[in-house]
Amino acid sequence: MVMAPETEPLDVLTIGEMVVDFISVEKTDTLSNASTFERHLGGSPANIAVYVSKLGGTSAVIAKTGIGAFGQFLKSELQRHGVTTDYLMMDHRTHTTVIFVSSTAATPDFEEFRSGDYLLRPEEISDEAISRTKMVHASTFALSLEPCRSAVLGAFRRAREMGKIVSLDPNYSRRVWPDYKEARGVISEAYRYVDVTKPSADDARRVFGPGYEPEQYIEMFHDLGAEIVIFTMGDEGNLISENGRITAHVPARPVAVVDATGAGDAFWAGFLMATLEGNSAVHSVLFAREIVERKLTTKGPLPSEIDREEVYASLQESQAGAKRQKG
Repeated sequence: MVMAPETEPLDVLTIGEMVVDFISVEKTDTLSNASTFERHLGGSPANIAVYVSKLGGTSAVIAKTGIGAFGQFLKSELQRHGVTTDYLMMDHRTHTTVIFVSSTAATPDFEEFRSGDYLLRPEEISDEAISRTKMVHASTFALSLEPCRSAVLGAFRRAREMGKIVSLDPNYSRRVWPDYKEARGVISEAYRYVDVTKPSADDARRVFGPGYEPEQYIEMFHDLGAEIVIFTMGDEGNLISENGRITAHVPARPVAVVDATGAGDAFWAGFLMATLEGNSAVHSVLFAREIVERKLTTKGPLPSEIDREEVYASLQESQAGAKRQKG
C-alpha cells in the first residue's frame, strides 16, 4: 500500500488515466487528415488536476505509467504545474498509454494505445490519499478495464464512507468500451457513490441511447444516484439539476473558438473549485463557464496561473444571464 508523508490537505484527488496526448498540428475533424503531432500531458483526470492547480487549488493524481521517457514527461509536467505526484505509480512492467487526438473546434477524433493506465490496482490507492482530500474525481474511461475499474470503484466507496464529495465524468465511448451491457452495469454501480456528475448531451446519448429530451436524461442520471447533474448542451448552454429538480439554465455565450481540446476538463476544474469554495451550483457553473471561454479562445493549455478573484469579479455581469427555474 502506498503511503505519503503527512503534508497539506488536497482540494481535489483525481484517479485514472494519465496519458501522453499527441495532438495534431493540422486543424482537422478526423485523424486520417493529420500528419504532424505535438506532445502534451493528457487524460481527463490529469488535465483536471492541472487546471485545479492553475486556479490556485491543491490537487493530486493517482495513475499508473511506465518508467520510460513518456512516463517521466508526464510526471515532470504535473510537477511543473504544482500537482502533487506522491501517488503516481511508475511501473517498469508496463508502458505509458498514448492517445492521438485531432485538433478541432468540434468533438475531437482520437485513437488510443492503452497500456499502463488501466493497470492501476485497488491496493495502490491508499486510505491516506483519500482522507487527505475534499473531493475525489474519476471518469468512465477509467472504469472500462480491470484492474483500474475495481480501483476506482473501491476508492469511490471509501470516499463516500469518509464523507468526501465524489464526482464522475460519464465520458462513455463504445470504441473504448465496446461491451455496452457491461458498461451500463459498471456505470450504474459507480453512481451509487457519486454526488456530482457533468454529462454532455453526447455523453447522455452514448450512456442511455438517443431519442430523449435533456430533462429525461437528467432524470436518468438522478435515478442512478447523482445528487447534482450539470447537463452541458454546447451552444444551448447548461441545465443545472439538484436533488431531482432542474433549478437553473445557464446560457452559452458566443466566442471565437480557437481550440476546443480540454474544454470539458477546464469546465470540471472550474466547477469543482467554485463548489469547494462554498458557491451554489449556479454560481459554480457561471465560474466554470468563464474558465471554459478562456480555454476555447486559447491555443493549447491555459496560462500557468488563473486569478480566481478576477474571474469572480466578472461573474456579477454573468449572473444576469442565468435563469433560475421556478419550482
